[in-house]
Amino acid sequence: MSIFDNDQPKQPSAHEIGSDLSMLSVDELKNRVALLQAEIARLEDEIVVKASGRKAAENLFRF
Repeated sequence: MSIFDNDQPKQPSAHEIGSDLSMLSVDELKNRVALLQAEIARLEDEIVVKASGRKAAENLFRF
């Protein structure tokens, strides 16, 4: 552990579903919303990739 650890900006923590939100500021809540929206977009992109891969495999084996 370095003596300079406190000088580094805090990384946004992961959001835990159902966690208590009462102690978070408006900015912290907005940051969590942004993190979750980015994660949703990442998941939706992966769905598209997997669906297109499956479709390609189905077309390959179709006679």
